[in-house]
Amino acid sequence: MTNSAPPTQGKTPAGDPGPRKGGPDARPGLYMGRPFGVPVYVSPSWFLVAILVTVMFEGQVNGVIDRPASYLVAFAYAVLLYGSVFVHELSHAVTARVLGLPVRSVTLHILGGETSIEREAATPGREFLIAFAGPLINLVLAGLGLLAHAVLPLPDVALLLIDALTFANLLVGVFNLLPGLPLDGGRLVRAAVWKATGHSRNGAIFAGWVGRAVAIGCLITGAYLATYRTEGGTGGFGWLALLWSALVASFIWVGATQAIRAERFRDRVPLLSARRLARRATLVTPDTPLAEAVRRAHADHAGALVVADHDGNPQGIVSEKAVTATPEHRRPWITVGELSRGLEPQLTLPADLTGEDLLTALRRNPASEYLLTEPDGRVYGVLAVTDVDRAFAGV
Repeated sequence: MTNSAPPTQGKTPAGDPGPRKGGPDARPGLYMGRPFGVPVYVSPSWFLVAILVTVMFEGQVNGVIDRPASYLVAFAYAVLLYGSVFVHELSHAVTARVLGLPVRSVTLHILGGETSIEREAATPGREFLIAFAGPLINLVLAGLGLLAHAVLPLPDVALLLIDALTFANLLVGVFNLLPGLPLDGGRLVRAAVWKATGHSRNGAIFAGWVGRAVAIGCLITGAYLATYRTEGGTGGFGWLALLWSALVASFIWVGATQAIRAERFRDRVPLLSARRLARRATLVTPDTPLAEAVRRAHADHAGALVVADHDGNPQGIVSEKAVTATPEHRRPWITVGELSRGLEPQLTLPADLTGEDLLTALRRNPASEYLLTEPDGRVYGVLAVTDVDRAFAGV
């Protein structure tokens, strides 16, 4: 399953026996290669699941082949299982790239996998195609498995592997079609509501609430399987079913909640204004003692210090953290020039920036403060990222 709100990561819980903002260059795991130009990573948590799958599946394999070969076959199943998840995620990524969307990475991890797409699809039709590509490939693989079982004369070990993989792909495909975010089925619901109403927000909110309902349903199902007993007193999947269902339910609930919060975030984006969020700045020369600069800022009712030359040309911004970290008794002996950050061109922004344009500028050049200027070059003020964050507080 894939989500694609910038920057977004879509997640795909794997099938039986097991069903985000870092920097864009952060590596989520071990780098494995770039099939179709998409970077692929394997999280260290995958190895934990591989061991668990091997131990659980080995009991079935041991009925067909003796140990220690049974462990090798069981481990091969774990690898092939995640191979199915990988193909699922890669199908999302390739479809997105064909439709012109940049794909950041594919990552395999403890819950299955995730595809990180840089931005959202422009139309509900494209959203549908990207979301459906993953489950479709799993259902096709399940169908091929059934066909192989029916027509190929296979040895018992190969037959066991094919049957297990067929079931796993069927489960992954069907599970991801459940109609709630962050699952692929939720993306399909979102696309349908988007198409019907003309607003992607409506689809995301609706699919997010359905996702919360799906999470509760998963938890209830896990509790039932954990306690179910046949008439003979046997059966029940025990604590493992309850633990795994709780893990999957929490994953779905968090993903659905994030989708709802993201839409509320977007509602506030058009209201953003660099001018409204800016702090008044006091201009001081580099040799000004910090104590004197702070006194001037208080007198000006300013919330920021900008270092300028004697002609008033800005040269740097004094970090708020640096000021607060400097003890009062040292401030008369430290100049603002010692605490300032050089004013690189990318840290100067037009004061008229608003909405998505403002967020894009902040994402392009991450920093804690930015200098805002008027069209004629005059200093308007300083924009602190903490103030932008506060604008979204309570989302």
